[in-house]
Amino acid sequence: MRPQVVDTRNGSTVTEFILVGFEQSSPSTRTLLFALFLTLYSLAMAMNGLIIFITWTDPRLNSPMYFFLGHLSLLDVCFITTTIPQMLIHLVIKNHTLTFASCLTQMYLVFGVGVAECILLAFMAYDRYVAICHPLSYAQIMSRQVCVRLVSTAWFFGLINGILLDYMTFRGPFCRDNHIENFFCEAPIVIALSCGDPQFSLRVIFADAIVVLLSPVVLIVISYARILASILGRNSSSGRGKTFSTCASHLTVVIFFYTSAMFSYMNPRSTHGPDKDKPFSLLYTIITPMCNPVIYSFRNKEMKGAMARALGRSSLSQAESV
Repeated sequence: MRPQVVDTRNGSTVTEFILVGFEQSSPSTRTLLFALFLTLYSLAMAMNGLIIFITWTDPRLNSPMYFFLGHLSLLDVCFITTTIPQMLIHLVIKNHTLTFASCLTQMYLVFGVGVAECILLAFMAYDRYVAICHPLSYAQIMSRQVCVRLVSTAWFFGLINGILLDYMTFRGPFCRDNHIENFFCEAPIVIALSCGDPQFSLRVIFADAIVVLLSPVVLIVISYARILASILGRNSSSGRGKTFSTCASHLTVVIFFYTSAMFSYMNPRSTHGPDKDKPFSLLYTIITPMCNPVIYSFRNKEMKGAMARALGRSSLSQAESV
């Protein structure tokens, strides 16, 4: 059964939410935001698309690290596409309404892809641990079959978790208001609009966030603690520098993603407000997906070489077609 919003002001049933987003901004500010977010979205799509292409087609990047990186970029593409195009449309039109089905679907995709990315980042940390601490057994431990299973596990738990969180968000009727003070359907904000006591749903989502966010963090911390111990035990300073450089990209991405996600889903709602929610929502919905390929490509010579080869082939094919 599709949940409904009951408007207590006139007793009628409302079947849509209204995304407030940046509605209160001036026309010139909305125009500036549209140009900025369109540029960021285009850059994020182009860079992540390039990483997906080269990690799946370049034989020189045939290693577990790049296999995971390609799927991380795929998750980033899915993540930003569920929220940013809609926000761009709402910046140029006055109709900011969103049906229940659209809101539910968007929230499910945000949850599913976001949780999958949390788990995948933990698996990427484990991959770095095996590569650095067990280099002789790396090929056997991180075989292609194992990598496929790990990525499939991330996607599976993400999509299953999305069902639970969607149900907890839309389990009751809505009668307080239908205005969402954000640019997409974010669960804590939607739950706060429901009739009755929303605390049970909020507690379940908080508990789920502890498991989903902190469990991968524990694996990441353990992996990097062992990596650090292995690095400090080496005599070669050049080897230490190379290893630190390899791990720094992943750690930077983890810090960006987890900081914004924890603020959004593990803080009491009383400490939140539109002015605080929107910046953090923008951080993990568009800034982090855009920064991921930049962080990985700029600090990795193999990625730079693969990108140059891919862009070179593209330029050559265009010249031949002219």
